[in-house]
Amino acid sequence: MEAENERQLSDADLAQVAEMGRIKSEIIAEIKKVIVGQDKVIEEIMIALFCRGHCLLVGVPGLAKTLLISTLAGIMELNFNRVQFTPDLMPSDITGTDVLEEGMGSQQRSFRFIKGPIFTNILLADEINRTPPKTQAALLQAMQEYKVTAGGVTHKLALPFFVLATQNPIEQEGTYPLPEAQLDRFMFNIDINYPSLDQEMEIVATTTSSYQPMLNKVINAEKILQMQALVRKVPASAHVIRYAVNLVRCSRPNENEALAYVKEWTEWGAGPRASQYFILAAKARAVMDGRFVASTEDVKAVMPSILKHRIITNFKAQAEGISSLDIIDRLLQEVKP
Repeated sequence: MEAENERQLSDADLAQVAEMGRIKSEIIAEIKKVIVGQDKVIEEIMIALFCRGHCLLVGVPGLAKTLLISTLAGIMELNFNRVQFTPDLMPSDITGTDVLEEGMGSQQRSFRFIKGPIFTNILLADEINRTPPKTQAALLQAMQEYKVTAGGVTHKLALPFFVLATQNPIEQEGTYPLPEAQLDRFMFNIDINYPSLDQEMEIVATTTSSYQPMLNKVINAEKILQMQALVRKVPASAHVIRYAVNLVRCSRPNENEALAYVKEWTEWGAGPRASQYFILAAKARAVMDGRFVASTEDVKAVMPSILKHRIITNFKAQAEGISSLDIIDRLLQEVKP
């Protein structure tokens, strides 16, 4: 079956797989000029980029979340905008607004739409949970449909379009939790952890010196769109798809497949979008490693970051100190491919 699926890729596609591996290595090499460690984080951001997904990066201040995103933008020939989310930010500050203009030499007036920062290729939504849900919702249509509707007119966004949002998990004053509908738009919820001793020593040594790395452009919009199309051509067998779907269905407390601890600790499980993201991420991870077929190991590798924000624990779990990651660990152990 897998050999048959593999033949579905043309010679040109196979050449692109090899090229994607080279591009991945070049992107990582450029990022490593600035960022120390964070290998898993970088891999998942790249997977999301090539899957047309979006990422939410969660970590305490000072872990280079913003620097990582701006560095990624700096090595790609793409437009990049940063929006600092604040409590007084309005939806029109993101999407744009209509301005009334009067024509020169006439008294005719008309509205002209001035595009907001969302009209870019890479959008950094910094501290996204600092703005009210009304403003957060301004991103929903763009993240799902790659369109923006303002003043009753729909405007298409230039592709590729990639949202990278950051969030501080410890500072709760003046913050607004992201609604589940907003969270579900993010392919990955990525935790950024503290560096190791050696990594922290390297960070301090490089950032307190006069060293200024020169970043090279590695990839442009046209090539990214080609790679995104290639990922969707990569085959995944029925066995892999069934495993991904079973994982998601087992996370839902009301399904027949749900395990006892899921029913005990879970309020809501993951929806079908999680299954779709599992397969897309598995395909991207495979092709980035030079493989032509997605595997169950690829699904397992991306499972925590895809499911973490889609499994909602109930009061009993919270009282017992059980998190969604604890449930995911047990699902990984007990749901067999």
